[in-house]
Amino acid sequence: MSLQIIINLVVAIMWMFLAETYSVVSFLKGFIIGALLLFLLRRFIPDAFYLNRLWKMIKLMFLFIKELFLSNIDIVMWVYKPRKDFQPGIFALPIELKSNWEITMLTSLISLTPGTLSVAVSENNEVIYIHAMNIDDTETAIESIKMSFEKAIMEVTR
Repeated sequence: MSLQIIINLVVAIMWMFLAETYSVVSFLKGFIIGALLLFLLRRFIPDAFYLNRLWKMIKLMFLFIKELFLSNIDIVMWVYKPRKDFQPGIFALPIELKSNWEITMLTSLISLTPGTLSVAVSENNEVIYIHAMNIDDTETAIESIKMSFEKAIMEVTR
């Protein structure tokens, strides 16, 4: 991926020199041309096209923003509810993530979302223990996290 970024930047700079216009617009034209060349020649480059990964990172960011917004609404509704009948608890989330970076990213996203907190990671890095403010069904909570955050992180890193 880093080789593709370097190639794309070199093409953009070469485009500026060949066009003899040293401006941001000229650089962006060269960058777009370089990205198109990399896309057309992607079968000769061993790694996946790097702008796909960038797009998946942007999708992960918007997923987090959406979950943050929805969980904030849930928290406000719980705070202003006349009867406080929510059920806090801790549950174990089995994970498929392998690297420390992936696990750290998942635990951070979980902890930054209001209403949930990553308590601990098991010794073998296969389970994350999560405290949630309201657990109606642990299977639903596990499936929700696995299908949203864990799936998006695996798309970005693999």
